[in-house]
Amino acid sequence: MHTSRSKRYILTAAATTLAAALTGCSDAAPAPADAASAADADRLPAGHVHGLAYDRGDDTLLVATHQGLVEVSDDGTAAQLGPVIDLMGFTATGSDRYLASGHPGLRVDLPNPVGLISSTDGGQTWTPLSRAGESDFHALTALSGGGVIGYDGTLRRSTDGRTWEDLTIPAEPHTLAAAPEGSTVLATTAQGVLRSTDAGGNWTPVNAAPLLQVLAWADDGTTAVGVSPDGDVWASTDAAATWRRTGDVGAAPHAVAVATRAGGPMEIAAVTDDGLLQSVDGGQAFTLLLGY
Repeated sequence: MHTSRSKRYILTAAATTLAAALTGCSDAAPAPADAASAADADRLPAGHVHGLAYDRGDDTLLVATHQGLVEVSDDGTAAQLGPVIDLMGFTATGSDRYLASGHPGLRVDLPNPVGLISSTDGGQTWTPLSRAGESDFHALTALSGGGVIGYDGTLRRSTDGRTWEDLTIPAEPHTLAAAPEGSTVLATTAQGVLRSTDAGGNWTPVNAAPLLQVLAWADDGTTAVGVSPDGDVWASTDAAATWRRTGDVGAAPHAVAVATRAGGPMEIAAVTDDGLLQSVDGGQAFTLLLGY
């Protein structure tokens, strides 16, 4: 379990860093450029990254950028997937099945903001589902059974991606992360990590957790990984009940993703101002996979 060191984060500049991150990207963000300025094979598109995930079918690493969705191979090669969309929210729901939100790029025939959009072909094409022209979800996570929770200034929940109900949360979430099975959802906020066990209906503080800026669940449903505002990496193997520090990424994080593989340590990917970093030893050491 982590030491009392984490409790002091709230009294330091770390909480200020997280609060600034919550307001770092405006709802009125300008439309991204066209595909000509999107991802090169050897670097990420410039700008803040709002989403990072492993595809649930083949563990392909996906980076949701201001210039669209980028697929990163094991050798660090980047490839643009589909149209240029400023992806402010992104979550993988299955093999080649994703949900997203944000703003359309030039010559992309989607409303602005796009509301909730869906792809069933690995990000090659996107279909509007709901709240087109209304919502830009900066935090987005898929619930088991086809539901989704998003935050666009209001916390909203949908069972089918089309009809929504408004919920309340004690503090503005920077990241929402739902466990792959069940109804447990974690939220990172400037006041600390919050947990809901009823799919966002009610929230309580996770007193055992350090202050985290971003977090993600692994597909096993019990492993969670988070990164603090100053770059410390924390892991839980008991569904967020206890946490231990594993290493650091050297800077404030943009996003994090985790994959667990049979017979081996968990793999962690994180994006910072330096680029995309990856650990294949459970978060002890990170190497730069792809820069800007």
